[in-house]
Amino acid sequence: MTRRLLPAAVVLTAFSVLVSCSRDDSAGTPAPFGLDERPSNTTCLARERPVENTGVTTQPVFPGLRFSQPLFVLQAPDDASRVFVLEREGTVRVFPNDDAVATASTFIDITERVNSAVNGEAGLLGMAFHPRFATNREVFLSYTGFGGPTNLRSVISRFRSSDNGATLDPSSEEILLTVEQPYGNHNGGGIAFGPDGYLYIGLGDGGSGGDPRNNAQNLDSLLGKFLRIDVDGAKPYAIPATNPFRASGGKPELYAWGLRNPWRWSFDRATGELWAGDVGQDAIEEVDRIVLGGNYGWRIREGDQCYSPRPCSSAGLIDPVVQYSHAEGVSITGGYVYRGKAIPALVGRFIYGDFASGNIWAVSSDPITGAARPELLLSTSLGISSFGELVDGEVLVVDYHGGRLHKLVPTGTQAPVTFPQRLSETGCVDPANPRKPAPGLIPYNINAPLWSDGAAKQRYLGLPDGKQIRVGPEGDWELPIGTVLMKIFSIGAYRVETRLFMRHADGSWGGYSYQWNATQTDATLLPANKSQPVGEHTWYFPSRAECMRCHTGAAGFSLGLETAQLNRDLLYPSTRRISNQLATFEHLGLFEAPLTGAPDTQARYPAPSGRDSLEQRARAYLHANCSSCHRPEGTGRGPADLRFSTPLAQANLCDTLPQQGELGIANARLLAPGAPSRSILSVRMHALDAYRMPPLGSRVADTAGMGVVDAWISSLTACP
Repeated sequence: MTRRLLPAAVVLTAFSVLVSCSRDDSAGTPAPFGLDERPSNTTCLARERPVENTGVTTQPVFPGLRFSQPLFVLQAPDDASRVFVLEREGTVRVFPNDDAVATASTFIDITERVNSAVNGEAGLLGMAFHPRFATNREVFLSYTGFGGPTNLRSVISRFRSSDNGATLDPSSEEILLTVEQPYGNHNGGGIAFGPDGYLYIGLGDGGSGGDPRNNAQNLDSLLGKFLRIDVDGAKPYAIPATNPFRASGGKPELYAWGLRNPWRWSFDRATGELWAGDVGQDAIEEVDRIVLGGNYGWRIREGDQCYSPRPCSSAGLIDPVVQYSHAEGVSITGGYVYRGKAIPALVGRFIYGDFASGNIWAVSSDPITGAARPELLLSTSLGISSFGELVDGEVLVVDYHGGRLHKLVPTGTQAPVTFPQRLSETGCVDPANPRKPAPGLIPYNINAPLWSDGAAKQRYLGLPDGKQIRVGPEGDWELPIGTVLMKIFSIGAYRVETRLFMRHADGSWGGYSYQWNATQTDATLLPANKSQPVGEHTWYFPSRAECMRCHTGAAGFSLGLETAQLNRDLLYPSTRRISNQLATFEHLGLFEAPLTGAPDTQARYPAPSGRDSLEQRARAYLHANCSSCHRPEGTGRGPADLRFSTPLAQANLCDTLPQQGELGIANARLLAPGAPSRSILSVRMHALDAYRMPPLGSRVADTAGMGVVDAWISSLTACP
């Protein structure tokens, strides 16, 4: 799939469409408010999610509880009465297994020992109850602590309860194993007891990108491995007799190797098999079935494809059970082989998901060949940091961004398909003329737009009657349940796509793409991603999962709807008036609380082509195009915080070593002052291959945007 640059005439036409929605004194009358009264919107409202024909859905559980950056959920062996949740910064919360529960207590708090400040991959990462917890009251924790050359090390410790299992005693810590981490990412950190009674530990390759130290293939390193130790033997632990390098040839703790960053893995309670999700580099996420002495290929291969060297030999390497490309997600979260009773069709199938896209799959068998294949169960807007298996075999889903728990449940009797299959049926357009928005929609525009390969965009807000917008302390907008955002993409005068972004009844979001027909009379809902030639252009329609890769929970889902983006004039077509959007929204009563001050006192993002300072324009461009992922708790890999509000000195950007690979650039930095060619930030913006940033929805470089960013980098003489 390729995209060619638009002809000059098309670009000019697209530009003219864009400016028709911005201030043009010859086309309208300046006025205090663009609209006199709030339009009634009873038609363009979020529908129920499209029916997934897999018989599986998610259901919120323990609705009275919310957790801070939850990473794992589990129960103690043979004890269904309590549920435990790990919070990344260093606490374990516990509560009764009762859906009506309103509070959770602290099982243990080791926040002061946990180094969680490095990035979103560090923290309290794993927990395992001793199989005989009911009698010995021992629990094992895995976390990143302080110390070593990088002030980051993986720690595996034993803790004991002094109150018969009600809590863990922090002073009882017995450190069993520490591993120095050379970089800030790829810590792995999962731990679990196997059916053999030994403790298994999963560790990432040590970080950066491309495993620069080749840790995963180095048998004298514990990084990029599964380890197995006997915590009931000699102190601090013994080596099981069948470990492959117990005597010589490598580290005696090694069980399997060649992993990049195993994130969430588990034993099948029926067969004892060890299943794992291994996070990929640039292209492939994989599911592996881990066996004693197995080599899973990293960094020789990513998935089943050669990575370094190219070409490579696959001799002795174990293929993934299944894998998926970065069109479907970018950060796998391993799960469990389902052994519950509520969903018989899932029994015996490994369930896994993706942290960024929210997709949930199950491993199925091809009915003809018997080969394993992935089956998409459902698409969600959850930031899936983990799954959890309850004592009864049912499976929970941990939503990192929402801080809540969900459960996989059967859908019951299959409901009929009611989600509108044509744009004219959505209530968001005039059914007689879908080119016209419904009368209840409010047009809006933004200051610093997201690049969409030169397409012109029209934006509309469908707010349910009586509902209002909550404005956060940093100017982000939280839109109420039922809201619909509509965006229309045009190449010249030709409408290509209309996207609807809906906040559903359960509070989650979903994105839906409608492709316009050749006669421009209507648009049809697409079930998956698609590429379509449009004149000399090839347009890419994202899948529903891909929509959620950009519309992240960390960014509040609704990109663009923030005070500094909408602080600008707009020509309102229905009244032909020009007015500041914030003033108009406030006049219409759309905000829960009045804004603090008049629009001219509010923050405003500059446009890339404006008259503001070079740094302001470049930072606004990066905010709009990159910060939805690259921010605290975002899905972007690496430490960079590209929000406009973050000072450069705190952005983990200037003179920062890349954590996802140097792309063959000598002395590379995320941002090298004065040197765009050494700046990964710039190089990936220019790329049109697998290293392209942003990675979705664009195959044409933004010459103007790149020019502003490169000029800013060139102007820097040093880091602040």
